[in-house]
Amino acid sequence: MFSKYDVIVVGAGHAGCEAAAAAANMGSKVLLVTMNMQTIAQMSCNPAMGGVAKGQIVREIDALGGQSGIISDKTMIQFRMLNRSKGPAMWSPRCQSDRMRFAEEWRLTLEQTPNVDFWQDTAREVIVKDGRVIGIKTTLGLEILGNSVVLTNGTFLNGLIHIGEKNFGGGRVGERAATGITEQLITLGFESGRMKTGTPPRVDGRSLDYTRMEEQPGDENPSQFSYTDTPKLTNQRCCWITYTNEAVHAVLRTGFDRSPMFTGRIKGLGPRYCPSVEDKINRFADKDSHQIFVEPEGWNTVEMYINGFSTSLPEDIQYKAIRLIPGFENAKIFRPGYAIEYDYFPPTQLKLTLETHLIKNLFFAGQINGTTGYEEAACQGLVAGINAHQNAHELDAFVLKRSEAYIGVLVDDLVNKGTEEPYRMFTSRAEYRTLLRQDNADIRLTALGHKIGLANDARLERVQKKIANTEAILEELRKVKVLPEEVNGLLSEIGTSTIREKQPLFQLLKRPDIEIEDIKKLNPAFAEFLNRFDEESAEQAMIKIKYESYIEKERLMVEKMSKLEDLEIITNFDYDRVSALSFEGRQKLKKLRPQTLGQASRISGVSPSDVSVLLIYLGR
Repeated sequence: MFSKYDVIVVGAGHAGCEAAAAAANMGSKVLLVTMNMQTIAQMSCNPAMGGVAKGQIVREIDALGGQSGIISDKTMIQFRMLNRSKGPAMWSPRCQSDRMRFAEEWRLTLEQTPNVDFWQDTAREVIVKDGRVIGIKTTLGLEILGNSVVLTNGTFLNGLIHIGEKNFGGGRVGERAATGITEQLITLGFESGRMKTGTPPRVDGRSLDYTRMEEQPGDENPSQFSYTDTPKLTNQRCCWITYTNEAVHAVLRTGFDRSPMFTGRIKGLGPRYCPSVEDKINRFADKDSHQIFVEPEGWNTVEMYINGFSTSLPEDIQYKAIRLIPGFENAKIFRPGYAIEYDYFPPTQLKLTLETHLIKNLFFAGQINGTTGYEEAACQGLVAGINAHQNAHELDAFVLKRSEAYIGVLVDDLVNKGTEEPYRMFTSRAEYRTLLRQDNADIRLTALGHKIGLANDARLERVQKKIANTEAILEELRKVKVLPEEVNGLLSEIGTSTIREKQPLFQLLKRPDIEIEDIKKLNPAFAEFLNRFDEESAEQAMIKIKYESYIEKERLMVEKMSKLEDLEIITNFDYDRVSALSFEGRQKLKKLRPQTLGQASRISGVSPSDVSVLLIYLGR
């Protein structure tokens, strides 16, 4: 019935979709196995993509040749560039998505990808022979063979949904849990754990009073995630902001004795930075209100997502409390919020390719690795899909360094440090965030994506043109000089200090209070020159000038650390022979098997002195 596949992807969430698309577009014959063809790329929680650090990840996925950025652009209903008032290292794109259109666009994209086949079924176990995965078995009793298998099971592995004192099996509300995989992997020697996440109630937007809320419009000139020619957003839907109050908190507290979180029925740890509303009022008892974002679920639906009101309290408590929020006095709930517990596998059991140490050609991606968020899942799916293809065709591994991408930071953090709570990406996790900006993801990554056959020629040509344009603009800014009498009047109007002698435009743009638009006013000839180039190249030139010293400082740090990154440790290195290693360091090194000395240096429990000992032992 089935021919043998190069890559089998289990699960069609954000990780699974990116994995299947990447492997197929690189030339592998791919089978995507999903429990339900109608829920491919379902946005299980908030209808949005991007955000702080997450937006950078979506742009990196796109730069490498992935699909999340393109699909987000095609289905967004609002766009905002967050943190515009801060430096460009903090600028983070975020869009509000049309939930139904997002899933539809992903399915259509996959259906139009020639090398992707689909099968609606549940994977019950992986087939392993001689320490290598060779396929999967399904609940229908079918054996499907493949050279590589990528597991992206999301919250479905022994998923348990909690609403107040009620609980029932499920990977999402209305969908059954997946069983068998966890139990089998444990018998194969894997460690597993439990995690928890939650989602808020959804309400009927027709029943809300928006005059009692703050309007939150999108950007006046909305941007995009993709570096390709995706459609520009010309019309946007507004979001809204309101607040909880003491009356809301008082009602919520009446349900604490029936809360699965507070009564101990939920054992798994939830996301630290996205707590439930009951957790917020319990942990921050001194605050008399919390912000609530009211987000539309699409262009045409009346369903609203109540961001900030994630809860697993009994449904009657949810209903009473939500109606005390300003604007929600007559709210009708479509479905209550709930918490879900699920199995995950500590990611220290993986290589940097996301292949497992124990079983060759078996990859894990997404929430199975202990992460939270669509973007974190999608980039793992991309990395796993690329490497599943590489393994299936006996090609070199694809690994991104911490200095190359937020994706590299995420994977490195997971593999070397592990996580005991749902991992979420932040800009603060990246030590080179001035280099890893959202505006230069294509410059950093498109050549890498092109080299492995994922990013096409048109993408590479586009980024090469951007680099050339940026250099041309920089050269002109260095060359053109202005006299005090030509610019001092305008400089005074801007509110910046005047000049006393002839200066290049380059020097003026270094000032924090002067933007590229100001330079155009100061020198009309340069404005005419700049009109020949795209806005992206002009912005790139401005950033390179303003942050030149910071960029150079981080570049030197990368060079220093790369010496450790390039020192490879042989796969079967015998750490027991190195008696000078600390006991904890030796234990961690034996367990995690780092591939380079740089990777070893970031393992919790491996001290600087352990790294020095290894340096000496390796003859360096």
